[in-house]
Amino acid sequence: MSGTTIVKAGLLAAVVSLSSPALASNSINGNWVTQDKDAIIKIGPCGKTICGRIARYLVTPPNGVDQRDIHNPNKKLRSRKLLGTAVLTGFKRDGKVWRGRIYDPKTGRSYRSVVQLQGANGLKVEGCVAFYCQGQNWTRRK
Repeated sequence: MSGTTIVKAGLLAAVVSLSSPALASNSINGNWVTQDKDAIIKIGPCGKTICGRIARYLVTPPNGVDQRDIHNPNKKLRSRKLLGTAVLTGFKRDGKVWRGRIYDPKTGRSYRSVVQLQGANGLKVEGCVAFYCQGQNWTRRK
């Protein structure tokens, strides 16, 4: 390997290592603590989109950790465990925000949703009906 090739490889490695934290902080992927601090939602790729699943309870649900999706409008899904259930689905990046659907297992309702990073460790999560949106702030769990 020539000296020039080694220098170019070193410069490339430096650029990649310097840009990686910026790329990572620009991603919604990761573990997020909900605003109520009752669960951790793991956000990551699901096929061609991004989804978020209930990864862990921080507060034991009323029916224990074996809590079922009892409020789901689809009767066939009411017996599924909530742990592991996707509550964020179909998210795609749209500029500085991600758009998809959010499912509220406490009510069994789904809403149009927009999420946006708030710095490196904050995520604004909104569920919307028509033009009215209600939001929460989630915190990245390291």
